[in-house]
Amino acid sequence: MESVQPPAGSQVSRVPAQRAPSEQLPPAQAAPAPEPPRRRLRTVLIVVGGVLALLGMGAVITGFVWYNRAATPDRSSPDVVVVNYLQAALVSRDFNRAKLFTCDGAVPALDEFGAQIIQRERELNVSFSINIEGVAASTTGQDASSVVAVIRRSASIDGVQQSLTDIWRFDVQDRDGWRVCDGAKVS
Repeated sequence: MESVQPPAGSQVSRVPAQRAPSEQLPPAQAAPAPEPPRRRLRTVLIVVGGVLALLGMGAVITGFVWYNRAATPDRSSPDVVVVNYLQAALVSRDFNRAKLFTCDGAVPALDEFGAQIIQRERELNVSFSINIEGVAASTTGQDASSVVAVIRRSASIDGVQQSLTDIWRFDVQDRDGWRVCDGAKVS
């Protein structure tokens, strides 16, 4: 069938087309939007990252504290500072470390004694074993003390074990921790 159009300008009313009953109902409510996917992975990664960051900071702080304790010389008492000074100056021969235990960076008498030990080792072509023994401190003032120590040098020369001992007295002062200020051979 052919559809006939009314002539232009005519007053023929148009009949609305018949609609199916479903088209006449108001539009149905839209289904709720689906929930966005939960971001569990992101949350887990943020928590794990935070924990790792805290652990890393804890490790750095712990490392700093341990390093600081290891690097700081022990100047807690007069006898301890004398032993540490003698270990650094005569046993390790670490003169920079030895200066950390002194008032002014040098104890001339002990520096000369150390040089004599090195010269004697070269002459005899041996290496001396140095032991610090019999360390005893006595207070001479509120911030001053005197420390006596026995320095034993041992070596095997021509197959014979030999040993020499020297008694030293050190003047020690408390200057932001105990420090060796002077020393002299007693015998």
